[in-house]
Amino acid sequence: MNSAPNNFDLVNIVENLGQAKVLVIGDVILDHFVTGSVSRVSPEAPIPVLAISPEPKKGMLGGAGNVVRNLRGMGTDVHFATVVGSDQAGKDISSLFNDLHLPTKGLIVDVNRRTSVKTRYVAGGQQLLRVDSEMVTPLWSETADKLIDTAKEALASCHVLVLSDYGKGVLTESVVRALIDMANKSGKSVIVDPKGTDYSVYKGATLLTPNRKELHQATNLPVGTDAEIIAAADHLMTQFDLDGILATRSQEGMSLLRKDAEPVHLPTRAREVYDVSGAGDTVVAAMSAVIACDVEQDKAAEIANAAAGVVVGKVGTAAVSADELIAALHHKNISDAEAMVLSLDALVSQVEVWRIAGFKVGFTNGCFDLLHPGHISLLTQAASQCDRLIVGLNSDSSIKSIKGPDRPIQNEASRATVLSSLAAVNRVVLFSEDTPLELIKALKPDVLIKGADYTEDTVVGADIVKENGGTVFLAQLEEGHSTTATIARMEK
Repeated sequence: MNSAPNNFDLVNIVENLGQAKVLVIGDVILDHFVTGSVSRVSPEAPIPVLAISPEPKKGMLGGAGNVVRNLRGMGTDVHFATVVGSDQAGKDISSLFNDLHLPTKGLIVDVNRRTSVKTRYVAGGQQLLRVDSEMVTPLWSETADKLIDTAKEALASCHVLVLSDYGKGVLTESVVRALIDMANKSGKSVIVDPKGTDYSVYKGATLLTPNRKELHQATNLPVGTDAEIIAAADHLMTQFDLDGILATRSQEGMSLLRKDAEPVHLPTRAREVYDVSGAGDTVVAAMSAVIACDVEQDKAAEIANAAAGVVVGKVGTAAVSADELIAALHHKNISDAEAMVLSLDALVSQVEVWRIAGFKVGFTNGCFDLLHPGHISLLTQAASQCDRLIVGLNSDSSIKSIKGPDRPIQNEASRATVLSSLAAVNRVVLFSEDTPLELIKALKPDVLIKGADYTEDTVVGADIVKENGGTVFLAQLEEGHSTTATIARMEK
């Protein structure tokens, strides 16, 4: 088994992904998300009634386009060649090309084709229904020739070719064979996200990225254990002259198998999983970007695994950014408790994910200098009022301005680590002001928790929370416990 690469080396690789140039070819899909809320069942049929939110439905590039979105998020230079119809969805995709600063030369319009659209109806972070509108037919020969010519021109300036096959007809057998032969002759790596059960069409590719189910279907071999994964991958590599297989294994992580190299099994790095949609696209994007920087495949797999761990913590076909990926790699070098201490910007993004998933977010704050039973009682009561509890922690400078130059007893790093280790606490955020007002304005918690020595009128930020439809909860206090009293007894 190969030893894991140093994570600081991996961070350095991610920081240089802007040097990579990747060509992606495959089926583009326009992903629409319609969000709302469900509070009743229809009297006409046993189905939920979705009250659509006033926000317009959101469109984004899906299918092979999601690979492109991930590559752009990581700062990689991308060329994208695909085919759309002469319809409104095709025009919307053209607009999304411009938003991502993609060369529109790669967007081929076929008047005989209909653009693939997937519309997802979502409430409480759960999909209620998906409606597909598409034309699943092979490209006409004239359109296929245009696609190959476009690819040939773009490949000259790219380091890696990605074939993202969603089975909609863009990557026909003749197109795939022409593209792989073209890349092999020019010495470019070919990474394929495969579709179907006949992998002979991908013969001669550098790396295939099937998931566990696809690996089983393509080989008709068992894939339950590490040994079985290795055997199935060896079968594919031998039969179709492939350099490697990166098998994604859901909650078990992924396995990288290559000719003449030790297998590399990577455990999953996801902290919380909300949606696995598009995680395979993220893996393909990360692998191709890193390999395009002439980095070894085992390091690329480590980075791809970290990227997948980030993206499954989001809702929908989400993409990972370079900053998020670097943060995930850094977090592996510190304790889980420290990884729960977030900047305000990062926490705002986390709260958005929690809200989409339907979680009730609570907030409380304090100095928490010497943790005592009163603190534990407050945090336990706070956690009972919500699904996810955020603790705003006064910084050292904030405490000195409030309590004097001899405080705090423990520095902010120590206090944050202790708080983060408590089961009741989900995230910690530091603030340097005397009050957490700015945090509350940014986070907009559903419930604001303070001790019963306050009244609702005196709780900082209570008006903001209630204006946003939230509530204020006053926790009962444990008598006889306070940090100040504890310090006074120690001094005596």
